[in-house]
Amino acid sequence: MADVMLLNEVETTAARLGIDLSEIDLDSIRLPPGEDFGIKSDDEDVFRDENMEFDSGFGNIIVVDNIPVVPREKFEKLEGVIRKIYSQIGVIKEDGFWMPTDPETHKTLGFCFVEFNTPQEAELALKTNGYKLDRSHIFAVNLFDDFEKYMKVPDEWAPPEVVPYTPGENLQKWLTDEKARDQFVIRAGTDTEVLWNDARQMKPDPVYKRAYWTESFVQWSPLGTYLATVHRQGAAVWGGASTFNRLMRYAHPQVGLIDFSPGENYLVTYSSHEPSSPDEPKRVVINIFDVRTGKVMRDFKGTTDEFAIAGSGGVSGVSWPVFKWGGGKEDKYFARLGKNLISVYETENFFLLDKKSLKVENVMDFSWSPTDPILALFVPELGGGNQPARVSLYQIPSKEELRQKNLFSVSDCKMYWQSNGDYLAVKVDRYTKTKKSTYTGFELFRIKERDIPIEVFELENKTDKIIAFAWEPKGHRFAIIHGDNPRPDVSFYSMRSGNNTGRVSKLTTLKGKQANALYWSPTGRYIILAGLKGMNGQLEFYNVDELETMATAEHFMATDIEWDPTGRYVATAVTSVHEMENGFNIWSFNGKLLYRILKDHFFQFLWRPRPPPFLSPEKEEEIAKNLKKYSKKYEAEDQDVSMLLSEQDREKRKMLKEEWEKWVAEWKRLHEEERLEREKLRDGEASDDDEEEYEAKEVEVEEVLETTEEILPFEI
Repeated sequence: MADVMLLNEVETTAARLGIDLSEIDLDSIRLPPGEDFGIKSDDEDVFRDENMEFDSGFGNIIVVDNIPVVPREKFEKLEGVIRKIYSQIGVIKEDGFWMPTDPETHKTLGFCFVEFNTPQEAELALKTNGYKLDRSHIFAVNLFDDFEKYMKVPDEWAPPEVVPYTPGENLQKWLTDEKARDQFVIRAGTDTEVLWNDARQMKPDPVYKRAYWTESFVQWSPLGTYLATVHRQGAAVWGGASTFNRLMRYAHPQVGLIDFSPGENYLVTYSSHEPSSPDEPKRVVINIFDVRTGKVMRDFKGTTDEFAIAGSGGVSGVSWPVFKWGGGKEDKYFARLGKNLISVYETENFFLLDKKSLKVENVMDFSWSPTDPILALFVPELGGGNQPARVSLYQIPSKEELRQKNLFSVSDCKMYWQSNGDYLAVKVDRYTKTKKSTYTGFELFRIKERDIPIEVFELENKTDKIIAFAWEPKGHRFAIIHGDNPRPDVSFYSMRSGNNTGRVSKLTTLKGKQANALYWSPTGRYIILAGLKGMNGQLEFYNVDELETMATAEHFMATDIEWDPTGRYVATAVTSVHEMENGFNIWSFNGKLLYRILKDHFFQFLWRPRPPPFLSPEKEEEIAKNLKKYSKKYEAEDQDVSMLLSEQDREKRKMLKEEWEKWVAEWKRLHEEERLEREKLRDGEASDDDEEEYEAKEVEVEEVLETTEEILPFEI
């Protein structure tokens, strides 16, 4: 390997050899094959394998068969139809369309050639195979390069070579941990680490650590199977039984954002690119990949103006995620908001459902039910209030409107789904009659009940400002922070009541709490009332079943709070938005601080999600009822761990005592060795061991600092 030289050494050598460096084109210098001068790059193979190839062979050309046979006068119309179909998939070259004709009849021959910019776009176009233009014309689509392959098929059949089966890694092996621990990933400085949460040992247990693993952020897939990293040339997913191996790469230059589908079948990547002219908007590229194969299933290209329709969050004016997934874990549908429409796509062919969008005039927002293919959408008031705002529920794929609720004098509207899709809460901010102020109410939809009944719900003081709202996961309760800072109230409600299950009932109101955020346990029952940002990390651990506070605590300057997927532990973190006290704390569900880890330049903390259990609801209920029977095993293990920790503490104290005694003995030895030296320094006087020759006396010394004489008059 060549030695590394500093720049001044290079200049000195060049001057000695008489070389003028200013005349050398450094960009033209190429390293010898296989030479990297000691600088390794994780993205090297990405650059080599995944750079998009333009104009290489005929891989970017498709042949579309079974198109209509038309005379010359209908040629342009047919070309326009076919171009319209395929321009939605990719960019067709300027001279990239050819439809041969019969030289005698001057009619088309029933097929055409379409040339795209890239082979990836041509691959995507193969999904139009079987596209029904009309009853008589169903497209048969092939790559031009495939014809050569078909021509080489031998006349005689030969059995294929049998490849021995090699089992892949068990990507869910981490779920079989004997201690039933959960994993989490952290990013601090240049390092990314995956660790076990070993709460019994009150410390994290390292699993895997890597420097420069990602160039911006990491993200778990929704079921915890994959860990995604982001790089200049695209994204990658990692996983494995004992370590984290790279499983797949997804080429997307300058990718900035990623999003998994709920069932982990697809990965959506996003990038924005500067325009050639400053007057033009940025260009946006969105790819949808098959997670397992890495194949691009569909791509979308346009400007930020085309994708920046309503919504909130995101980058460069684009709401993220652009596409919202529906249909539960099956990943059947995904949809995006457009101008006066919602475009719903089906993953069976990645085309529009029924080949057309759902047209809704002035639609502003929409959201999917977490479990069912039901869309909830919001339309604001039109015509100065003459046409009321409304919230509508649509069934997919039929696009049937299931329920509609008109709303009047609406200022703003937000929708909150309960995790099981049982309820939908619509928070509606309304103008008062004077239009000078607003008040808030809720429209509560009972999705699973007959005819989807709706209940209007308002706080006792409806002018209270709503600071936060949160449903209990898998439950029927919800919590609201309302009132004025710095000490608002927190109220808990249930969608059930003692006599009538169809009415909302109030459980309790906690007065004057330092809270501005709500964090329910993923299993329900417990909630953290958190005061973040200006409230400096105040934490209250609350039991909603018993309506009592379990503990209060503080994590000063905390920026993030996240429950582990089992609801046993909570992580609070201070990220690099603050310069001091970066790191994270791990708490028990009832507010006991288990351990604290400080990390400089701390960026991310993410628990690894767990897939849903295979136990039936009945089995889960049976386990909950007989928890004491099942808990005996774990109580014994906890006792063993406690005894081990006690033994470890005793060993640690014993070791500290031995170190102290050793230190004292060493100083006594040195003290004895220096006895003669001390006597010499005292002119032969006895050493300091002969304390009986000395007597300690207290002597008081008075010192006059100043004397002043003054004659005072004396009168009788």
